[in-house]
Amino acid sequence: QLLQNAKEQGVHSGKSPVGLAAAAVYAAALLTNEKTTQAAVSEVADISEVTIRNRYHELLEAEQDIPVA
Repeated sequence: QLLQNAKEQGVHSGKSPVGLAAAAVYAAALLTNEKTTQAAVSEVADISEVTIRNRYHELLEAEQDIPVA
């Protein structure tokens, strides 16, 4: 659902699919009370924590229908 909303809001445009997927995994872990960190997801996805953090915030903004700059 997070990724679908992000796509509808245009968040995916010009973004790495790996970054969006990693952010979605991180968000899903938080929503299900899984204890994980951005660092752990970053290591597995081979992408920076900053990218995960930025895409995560963009996913949340899309979920709340807040325009992404």
